[in-house]
This record gives sequence, C-alpha cells and structure tokens, in this order.
Amino acid sequence: MSPASRREPPAFEPISTDLSELIEVLPEGFVLADADRTLLLANSRAEQLTGLPLLDRLGDDVTTALPLHDREHRSWWEALDPFGGLHTRTRFTEQLLHLPQGRAVLLAARIVRDPDRSVRRVVVTLRDPRTRERNDADSFALITTVAHELRAPLTSVRGFSRTLRQRWDQLRDEQKMWMLEAIEGDADRLSRLVSELLDVSRIDTGRLTLVRQPVDLLEIVSGQVAGLLAAGHSPDRFQVSPAPQPPHLWADPDRITQVVGNLLENAIRHGAGLVRVSIEQDRQPDGPDEVVLRVLDDGPGVPEEQRELVFSRFWQGRSRGGSGLGLYVVRSLVEAHGGRVAYEPAPSGERGSSSGSPWASRRRRAEPARTYAGGKLRCRRRGARR
Repeated sequence: MSPASRREPPAFEPISTDLSELIEVLPEGFVLADADRTLLLANSRAEQLTGLPLLDRLGDDVTTALPLHDREHRSWWEALDPFGGLHTRTRFTEQLLHLPQGRAVLLAARIVRDPDRSVRRVVVTLRDPRTRERNDADSFALITTVAHELRAPLTSVRGFSRTLRQRWDQLRDEQKMWMLEAIEGDADRLSRLVSELLDVSRIDTGRLTLVRQPVDLLEIVSGQVAGLLAAGHSPDRFQVSPAPQPPHLWADPDRITQVVGNLLENAIRHGAGLVRVSIEQDRQPDGPDEVVLRVLDDGPGVPEEQRELVFSRFWQGRSRGGSGLGLYVVRSLVEAHGGRVAYEPAPSGERGSSSGSPWASRRRRAEPARTYAGGKLRCRRRGARR
C-alpha cells in the first residue's frame, strides 16, 4: 500500500461537557466532597439510593447531608475519618452502611491527596445492596441445601452404627449385612454430594480440568445401570438400546460417567415408569458427527414456563428433594467439553412417553483423536428435575 493511499486517522475531538453531566449518567451513586467536608457534587442516582435531597444540599457539610452509619449505629464519617487519620490511606473497600428511614447502601470511597499527602477530595460511590443480598441468598441456599442433604444420611449412618455396636450379638447375619449395606449406601450418597459441591466450586471459579481420552459411551452407560441394579433397583426398570456401531468420544471419562450417572439418578428419583437409554450416532454432512444419548422416563415433566430453569443451580421442580445441583453439574460438564444444553418437548407418538412431556437435549463436541472420529454428544432427558 502506497503512502498516498493510506487513510489518515480521524482527528481526535475532545468531549466538551461539564463534570456534572458526566456523573449524571453513571449507573452508581456519586458523591464528591472537599477537604473541608463540603458537599461539592452528587448525582440523581445517589439521591435515588439514599432517599436524601443531596442536590439541594450542595455546599453543606457532607457528614450531615449524607448521614451514614454502620450496624452498631456508629457514624461512618467519624469511625473511619476519611478527612483525617493516616496520611497513607487512599481508599476504603466496599461495605454495607445504613441511612435514615431504613435504607441501606453499599459504599466505597477514594481519597484524592495532594503531593504533601493532605486530603484534596473524597470521592464516594454508592450501590444498591440488593445485588449482594442476592449473592448472600444463594450462599444461604447452598448452606441450607447442604445441611439438609447431609443430615439424612448422617442420621442413618449414626443410627445403624449405634445399633450394630450395641446389639451385635443379638442381630442375625442378614440383619447385620443389611445395615452395613445401608451405611455403605449413605456413605456413597455423602461422597456424591461432596463431589458435586467441589465440582460446583471448580465450575464457578473456572478451575475445572478435563483429562481427555477415547471414551466408550455404551460401556459407561452399562456400568452405571449395573451400579443401580446392585443398589437394589429392578432390572425391569431399565432398557438400554446401543447404537449399531458403537460410537466413541474423545472426552474425560470420569466427567462423562458423572453426566450419565446424574441423568440416570434424576430419572430414577424424580421420574416414573421405564427408564429408556439409547445411544445413536447422527451423521452430519457439514460438520462433525453427533453422538446422541437419550435418557427418557414417564415422569410428569417440567411446566413450560419453568423449562429455562431446569439446569440452573438449586432449582427443584414439583418433587422436592436432592441438592438441586445434579443437572446444573451436567450442563456445566457438557459445556466444558464444548457442547450445549437445551430443553425441548418430546415428539408426539414416542413409545412409552406421555403426550407433550418435555425432554432435555444436551450436546457436546468431541475432539478428533487418531481413529476416533470427532463428534458431539447430545444427551436427551425427559422427565422431572433433580
């Protein structure tokens, strides 16, 4: 490209506007005071959050125009003293403070200092505390869910172990074996819950790792069904239909096992009737093939208005019970492999399904590896939410 044909960069035109106009468009409340505690600037958002006529109080003492108190009803201005105190301080981290008439705000502050470290300005930003309250509510929901899910198996383990210890000589061998199996089952339940919580933590913090290798999906499905049979479920409850040519995936086998296990457990716990599992390979003319895993049952399904919530964390449907994390983990693990999750109504006339019952569609892309073809895993689940 010749120098003559190059485009000249557009001339920079500085924005000509007043500072008060800029702070007025901020999504957060903004308050500015000088070293003499004089309220210099405020925006409408600050008035909305505090319920105080800050724009009418410009020029007044900011500590009286904006009375802020902590939960012990100590004045924030006096307790932290942004206009005095240590000359090395330049900011205050966000904290919840209270105002008259029961209002509350999340406040953070920055101290602007002159070269001699004297205070020049104090900048205060205000946020609606409802965002933090929602996060706190999620944390509380997690604690409540974990406590509830831990209490039942722990109570069972404690009761059976106490009975075995106190009445060992009085119990028959089959009674002892039954109690030991119950303890083992509850221990497995606790282990699964802890694993789910750890996975949720890794997912939310972006620390989930995948160890990919060739995966035989039919072998994983068969192993999970065998585990459910060993746990006492009837063989008549399951029907597995493998693909004519067993498809392989390039994926993390432990994570795929977790996906299949969560889907089957969800079908058993919240579904009804025969649990049908099928594996198919869907040839795609313009892209990698898809491996389709369907897990269907005759459960009542999920109302249409709630289908978008099926894979969210802590959501539970009509039947309460479970941690509310199973399908959230399924979606996260599938998406971690490059797949996607959707929820669709079942097609009419499907064998063994109720008319209009919903199912879930889960896809995951497998990476190419030597003789193993690249593709996607699309798991479909019709029934209730775990």
